[in-house]
Amino acid sequence: MEKPELTPEELEALKNRHIRSFVMRRGHISAAQRRALEETFPRYQIEYRPETLDFTAAFGREADTVLEIGCGMGETTAAIAAAHPEVNFLGCEVFVAGVGALAKRLDEMGLENVRIVRHDAVEIVRDMIPENSLAGVHIYFPDPWRKARHHKRRLVAQPFIGMLASRIRPGGYIHCATDWENYSEQMLEVLEGEPLLENLHGKGNFSPVMGNPLCERPRTKFQARGERLGYGIWDLVYIRR
Repeated sequence: MEKPELTPEELEALKNRHIRSFVMRRGHISAAQRRALEETFPRYQIEYRPETLDFTAAFGREADTVLEIGCGMGETTAAIAAAHPEVNFLGCEVFVAGVGALAKRLDEMGLENVRIVRHDAVEIVRDMIPENSLAGVHIYFPDPWRKARHHKRRLVAQPFIGMLASRIRPGGYIHCATDWENYSEQMLEVLEGEPLLENLHGKGNFSPVMGNPLCERPRTKFQARGERLGYGIWDLVYIRR
């Protein structure tokens, strides 16, 4: 029996399919996080829609916008947003505990310059972020997918980085950080190979954090624990050509 031909819609869906950098697992969410998710998150939420996002309308003002991919429990996102009230921060996170925790922090700190999209970052960048629009991008400690057979799930890889770079305006930046050496080597290779990006600290070099305003990144509990266990930290900052 012949296999039926795919419809144009099915072909488009196949083209747009990608390997996800996360797996949705059943995780613990506290009562406070659940309450914040239900009661507070809607104040900061931007619904995913496959259409271009108007930053001015979303934030209620005109300002530089930085995309934060993978907000985790929101510690870093909230701290940076508090330190830079003049900047808009658009956070992407898929896990409910993290979204609830971030919404709770934003409410407690009285921050109004953060919006959150609870959706896959690849689809957000592809469908919602205009080209040449972002002042910066933060990708801090993405899942390293340690096993070799899972490396294909790593977020900092092509073709995603090429698409992401096209959304950064010329002169804007992307800052990546990881505590997994093998992933840092892949990040370096991928970012060095992207023609739209230039290493802020010279070809092939990792970025010193101290004294570099583009590397300002609060030291989280997660990072402090890793340092106690002897893990290294690798930062990379690239400028959009």
